[in-house]
Amino acid sequence: MSIFETLSGYFQFPFVRYALIAGVLIALCSSLLGVTLVLKRFSFIGDGLSHVAFGAMAIAAVVSVSNDMLIVMPVTILSAILLLRKNGTKNVRGDAALAMISVGALALGYLILNVFSKSANLSGDVCSTLFGSTSILTLKVSEVWLCVGMSVLVLAIFILFYNKIFAITFDENFAAATGTPTGVYDMIIAVVTAVVIVLAMNLVGSLLTSALIVFPTLSAMRVFKSYKRVVVCSAALSVGCAVFGILFSILVSTPVGATIVATDILAFMIFSGIGTFRRK
Repeated sequence: MSIFETLSGYFQFPFVRYALIAGVLIALCSSLLGVTLVLKRFSFIGDGLSHVAFGAMAIAAVVSVSNDMLIVMPVTILSAILLLRKNGTKNVRGDAALAMISVGALALGYLILNVFSKSANLSGDVCSTLFGSTSILTLKVSEVWLCVGMSVLVLAIFILFYNKIFAITFDENFAAATGTPTGVYDMIIAVVTAVVIVLAMNLVGSLLTSALIVFPTLSAMRVFKSYKRVVVCSAALSVGCAVFGILFSILVSTPVGATIVATDILAFMIFSGIGTFRRK
């Protein structure tokens, strides 16, 4: 049986279609947001917020909330707003605050799960949450629709405020001098970042979410120098890697999240080689 026949057989299962839909949307949103975060030197924010989301998810699991998004999403959004504030707190630098919050949330989340967990397979649950081993292949219809709605919201915000986001990405001080309310748009970026991070946890897990934000953008920047071209290339590359990673993981039974990240790494190496060849 050929690969195409095997894939066509898998496409008859709803969970494969759900995984591809969610994977494409999450990868697209992550790549669009990633260009802004990388250029503003906020690329490490993905790790920090994913750790916060893990801690919130642990609390939701302990209190047996039917929909953990009711806790995870607000907590992650609030943390993103605090972390992406221009100057952070008065006594703690932004990078130090990020390290404190991310490591603290990860440790407290694991501690809470160990002390109060009702699951018989704690290690498996933690591994799935951290690395997204099977969560993307067990999505429900309601979760897919939630992903679609959130992704449409993120895309709409990016398209409507494209010029403003472009301005504060490259020169926030100049944008403020021209009358642009930079604080408002920083708040929008923070909220969108939190939403994308929470959605990406279903795809690659909390420890690998920053890869969806960083790798496609850095790959595109190795070849293109125009902001618009980097955005378009990053989006196309991220979607392509997500689709290939999901299908490859289904065919050979590898972890979905790790396979997608490995594909992103391979793409980065290829684009780095292309960029080096063009410069020479």
